[in-house]
Amino acid sequence: MGEKHPFVTKGQLERAAATWPTPFHVYSEKLIRERARALEAAFSWNPGFTEYFAVKATPNPTIVSILAEEGCGCDCATATELTLASACGMRGERIMLSSNDTPDEDYRRAYDLGAIINLDSLDMVGCLSRALGGTLPSTVCLRVNPGGNFTASNGIIGEPEDSKFGMTIDQVMEAARRLSSMGVSEFGLHAFLASNTQVEDYYPRLARVLFELAVRLRRELGVHVRLVDLSGGIGVDYRPDDAPVDIAAVGAGVRAVFEEVLVPAGMGDVTLAAELGRWMLAPAGGLVTRVIHEKVTYRDYLGVDACASNLMRPAIYDAYHHITVMGHEGEPAAKRYNVVGRLCENSDQFARDRMLPEVHIGDLLFIHDAGAHGYSMGYNYNGTLRSAELLLHEDGTFELIRRAETPADYFATLDFPGSRFSALAHSEG
Repeated sequence: MGEKHPFVTKGQLERAAATWPTPFHVYSEKLIRERARALEAAFSWNPGFTEYFAVKATPNPTIVSILAEEGCGCDCATATELTLASACGMRGERIMLSSNDTPDEDYRRAYDLGAIINLDSLDMVGCLSRALGGTLPSTVCLRVNPGGNFTASNGIIGEPEDSKFGMTIDQVMEAARRLSSMGVSEFGLHAFLASNTQVEDYYPRLARVLFELAVRLRRELGVHVRLVDLSGGIGVDYRPDDAPVDIAAVGAGVRAVFEEVLVPAGMGDVTLAAELGRWMLAPAGGLVTRVIHEKVTYRDYLGVDACASNLMRPAIYDAYHHITVMGHEGEPAAKRYNVVGRLCENSDQFARDRMLPEVHIGDLLFIHDAGAHGYSMGYNYNGTLRSAELLLHEDGTFELIRRAETPADYFATLDFPGSRFSALAHSEG
């Protein structure tokens, strides 16, 4: 197996840990900016291309603000995420609300911000009209689920009919017909059919489906589709032997389909969008944890001070995250370990039967590719507290961009008039 290299040194992490004890998440400003610029370059042939960063992946205002500086917008799923986007200076069509089972107040919040609203089902046409008192925005986006098996060069990578997201093509046609009669003048199309694909033809294949539907909408209903949002789905190389997706090749593949389908139909003015969270941030972040125990029974267990509350992907998806023993980079992986956390769940294991260099209590471990769906999926099971988030600036300095939770935070929701336990919210734990 190959090796992955942390974007930070042991010395840097030890200095950070002296101020902000482990565990903590750390992000590289340099990598965040590099990936945003690489994506923009891949689609620079399409004027107006926008990356709507999927806020759910890494909902930290400092990171969202960095992406805003790089020209990105925000893809939001809830009113809370809309508020975060607004706090980072996002307004108008730099924000997309892509949600399902959407409360009326979320529609109203999006409308007030001027965001593009993406409807997930046919009944949402009526829901949106009700929520906004019959006044609809001029542009509405429609989420498509074409059904069948969505295939790419490496076989089936999505099972749309098993997905709760999106409308059938016939429902999209009906939604566009209704919305057009209600005064909507411009439309977007959107689809979310796969996750963490590691092929370069996923976006081009998806683009063909959406481009052909855009042409059909214009031909049959006379409506103007001005935006096609390819959503997320482009993955990262979690394993050392995985080949990273060439984002430039992805952009070139979409361009070829664009010129084949849309340009001859007189629709070369369509702007494109993406909603990449994992691809943008996963490799730009890591979870840093320290070994605090070792137990040998039927396995050799390394107990660390992080747990699934800090990174739950291995526990719920059996997902692979590479681990570097800081200070032992390049040494032979000579011992087999299970790397585990302290939760009362056997699934709380970052790695099983993982070959690593010999590890000692006190060693720092860097768990790779935790910059997306890491902190954001945290929770408080067993009373665990979520960790701090740090940003490594390009000059080598660290910035605390979210403090670690305290016991007072855990008990804060008990602090209300008449509560017998409000004092816990003011205790030191």
